[in-house]
Amino acid sequence: MDEFVPIKGEKVLLRLISILDCNEQYLNWLLDPEVNRYLETRWESQSIDQIKSFVFGMIKSEQNYLFAIIDSSSNKHIGNIKLGPINFNHRTADISYFIGDKSMWRKGLASEAISLVVKFAFSVGIYKIFAGLYESNIGSLKALQKCGFSVEAILKDKLVNTSNQRENHVILSITNIK
Repeated sequence: MDEFVPIKGEKVLLRLISILDCNEQYLNWLLDPEVNRYLETRWESQSIDQIKSFVFGMIKSEQNYLFAIIDSSSNKHIGNIKLGPINFNHRTADISYFIGDKSMWRKGLASEAISLVVKFAFSVGIYKIFAGLYESNIGSLKALQKCGFSVEAILKDKLVNTSNQRENHVILSITNIK
């Protein structure tokens, strides 16, 4: 990937993730049941080496942008947001994210990060962005809707939640109507 200029918002800054971000803090986020409740990574064992392998793959990828979400006031890495995979033929992409630092939950930081990534994606020609979530993930649903995403589909009983119960998979999207 070419040199990338960080994306600045009011409360957060997004910069491309680096191998230096693959540390004990990141691992602890992925191992925390409250943080990983809605993350598919919870199904796999986690280690710093596995995180490094994932991050290295994202850095090398031409279809994905993995951003570290940095809290502007403290300059701390608080989570990640990914745009991708990008389908360049159809000009579509997925978005996924998490705030690992629980002290930063419910402060609008995920919403701002989503908004910044959407603006970036549309500026580079992406036509439509998709997000998927567990139906019980109300916080994520609200964050996406706040950023202009609409529910496009509900896939009945597609997912298994942490209580080993079937749950609907909600698919949302936002379209660049320029």
